[in-house]
Amino acid sequence: MPKMKTKSSAKKRFKVTGTGKLKRKHAFKSHILTKKSKKRKLKLTHDGLVHKYDEANIKQQLNLK
Repeated sequence: MPKMKTKSSAKKRFKVTGTGKLKRKHAFKSHILTKKSKKRKLKLTHDGLVHKYDEANIKQQLNLK
């Protein structure tokens, strides 16, 4: 049976922390930044964690157990 490939899109978007959680970037930080407040842009800069209900789906895409 052939090896399972990871989804390239998931590979680029998510990183696994040392404790096994999944890190992600915030959306809405790429363009049309002039109308967004400085506070809002600063909050979007920091990484977030994937919600527990989405973790199983993403781990399946990354071929993690």
